[in-house]
Amino acid sequence: MKFIIGFTISLMMSTPCISSFAQLSTKRVLTLEAAKKITEAAEAEAKRRGATVVIAVVDDGGNLLLLERLNDTQVASVDVAIGKARTAAIFRRPSKVFEDQIREGRVAALALPGATPLQGGIPIEADGKVIGAIGVSGNTPQEDEDIAKVGAAITVDIIQGGKK
Repeated sequence: MKFIIGFTISLMMSTPCISSFAQLSTKRVLTLEAAKKITEAAEAEAKRRGATVVIAVVDDGGNLLLLERLNDTQVASVDVAIGKARTAAIFRRPSKVFEDQIREGRVAALALPGATPLQGGIPIEADGKVIGAIGVSGNTPQEDEDIAKVGAAITVDIIQGGKK
């Protein structure tokens, strides 16, 4: 019996505490409420420009959180906006990067699974980490991206508002 007790005590002392090596990280996530504010900012910018676009906001895994199709926007832009947003989220960079690579001759970028190599997808960041993305489609590539950037930029205000 003394052997079992002694062995158990020595085993307990030599085994590190589970919490010291099995830590879970924490991360910010994009909520529906934040996605609504991001979309509202992008919509306001689109309306200011007289643009007819689709606005898609996705989480960090590229899953759709919110989709808005402004009046008179072509239906084809729905899937394109989602694709642009998803690309920016899962690859953690603007979708334009892939369009530029292809334009510069790196056609292998066309084979990237899940990539929509069209300008207009912008990552949404918090604390230096991508927490989602916004994709805009319907007008010129530059205008789509500019509208998406306005939506993504509001994230800073949302985070600062949440710290008050």
